[in-house]
Amino acid sequence: MSEARPFQVDLQGVVDLLGRHIYSSPRVYLRELLQNGVDAITARRSANEEEATHSWGITIYPADESDFILVDEGIGLTADEVSELLATVGRSSKRDILGMARTDYLGQFGIGLLSCFMVSDSIRILSQSATGAPAVEWIGSGDGTFEVRPYGQEIPIGTQVFLTPRFDTVELLKRESVLQMAKEYGEYLPVPIHIATTAYAPGRKPTTTTLNSHPVFLDDDPDHAALAAFAKDALGFDPLGVINLSAPGTGTRGKGFILPFSPPPNAHQSTRAYLGGMLLSKRVDDLLPDWAFFIRAVVDSTGLSPTASREGIVEDFNLEYTREQLGTCVRAWVMDMAVHQPHQFTTFLAVHEVAIKQLVIHDEEMARIFMGWLSVETSAGRITFDRLVKMSPNVRYTRTRDEFRQVSSLARNDAPLVNGGYVYDSDLVQLLPTVYPSVMVTQVDVLTELDRLDPPSLEDRSVTVALEDRATKVLESRECQAVVRIMESEDIPALFVADPEVFRHIDRGRASQASAGSLWEEILAQTDAFALSRSQYADSGFSARLCLNWANPLIRSLSSLEDQAIFDRYVQLLYVQSQLAGSYPLTQADRNLMTTALSDLMHLTTPPTGGSSNV
Repeated sequence: MSEARPFQVDLQGVVDLLGRHIYSSPRVYLRELLQNGVDAITARRSANEEEATHSWGITIYPADESDFILVDEGIGLTADEVSELLATVGRSSKRDILGMARTDYLGQFGIGLLSCFMVSDSIRILSQSATGAPAVEWIGSGDGTFEVRPYGQEIPIGTQVFLTPRFDTVELLKRESVLQMAKEYGEYLPVPIHIATTAYAPGRKPTTTTLNSHPVFLDDDPDHAALAAFAKDALGFDPLGVINLSAPGTGTRGKGFILPFSPPPNAHQSTRAYLGGMLLSKRVDDLLPDWAFFIRAVVDSTGLSPTASREGIVEDFNLEYTREQLGTCVRAWVMDMAVHQPHQFTTFLAVHEVAIKQLVIHDEEMARIFMGWLSVETSAGRITFDRLVKMSPNVRYTRTRDEFRQVSSLARNDAPLVNGGYVYDSDLVQLLPTVYPSVMVTQVDVLTELDRLDPPSLEDRSVTVALEDRATKVLESRECQAVVRIMESEDIPALFVADPEVFRHIDRGRASQASAGSLWEEILAQTDAFALSRSQYADSGFSARLCLNWANPLIRSLSSLEDQAIFDRYVQLLYVQSQLAGSYPLTQADRNLMTTALSDLMHLTTPPTGGSSNV
């Protein structure tokens, strides 16, 4: 018959696991001891209702001249409880032993104390139970052995933990580090945290300094100056605004501080989170919705569950509920500001318009409220959606900035073209009919816009066809075809037109030049050839077009220019100038072409002294 036998735990292996894979730093030893102390005091208060208001606390003696010592005035432990909590890793929690409700405790089980082995090779505990049981001494060693024995001397009710620093961790147990860590982890704990300024002496009350501060971020009606000072100290900025955050179902509340600057679109929100007043992490990335990246929040919760490292929050229903509730608080704040404080909302929008755009895309109610306030770049400048739809019920847009640069000059002033190449703008334009039912949205591309331009009249056709042929031959080496069209504005002599794949072709050409002679050059060439074959212009044999404006006097004069050499240089310069006008990146070959054309024109049009102008 088989017999059930317990696992044998290698304590040194467990400590190594804690230090390498669970806890981020040995610094957490102090957090674990503070958690144990707070739980013990909470249990003592629960067991002694008539003394529940007693100011029991925790006193820490840094290891400046002797061992590190932490003393709590909690409920204490009996010999059996010491073995149950400290001798069997993961066996049970303080909640089970001390009868505490789940939301009343911070720590979990005896494994938290094992974090002390990351800074000390031995742990000594003296404890006097509030039940009146004899005092007990527990000594644990990093090799996995321990002993429990009665302690013959009288000590106050509570628990005392002694740690002898290792040579490589001694700085973590000295005063400077202990002060910093105790303030960081325990500043807002619901029990007093004292740092002794005199040496430990059994039975003698030390001189101390107290670290605890009032958590202003939990005040329902806070002092705004104090709140701003807290944000400056804890988060490093003066907030543009403050939002009250609350999720009652998980006992989560705090404040959301609006960044005074616009973070990058790929930034994430982050929250400084406390559990029962104990710092969990300065940066929890999943407590607020992703779209709330313009907020830095500070919250405290009694109903969320920490991960094993107690530096994050378990992804469960409680976290999902809390995230949804806090998101609702943010939405309500923004909506209230837009309705009742329009000037403040305008200031907020000037900084965080990208964030509101993301919010609008994912929330139909927010879209109806805020869409009209949002602005986009158009061929008529930056204007709001409300003004845009009033100018024209047919809203036309491009998906990329390259396409916008090419065709924006063709748009009519009474029907601006929208640049949808910025983050979220294309999605917002497509959302317009849901907010403005009478609006029609049309996506345009380069070829479509070129086809919309009128060709020259039939009486000019023979001249313009010849101009197209001559100019195309000049630009043949640039894989560019010349076409003649009539544009609304006569100020534009030529327009460079290409689909987005052409610009990627230019970038690949630069990379190929940088890796000349290598295998990478051959790979780029093959990739480039395949990509260009998918261009909209692949069938024509040209990768781009130069649209010559027949309404422009220069182009009309160019059509009658008989000197082929001068004609060639003018076309080359028009080609480069049109790229510069569209803010396109010039290749080295393009720059050389421009320099050569200018130099040649000077020689062609400036006769040598005493000679003729023939070349």
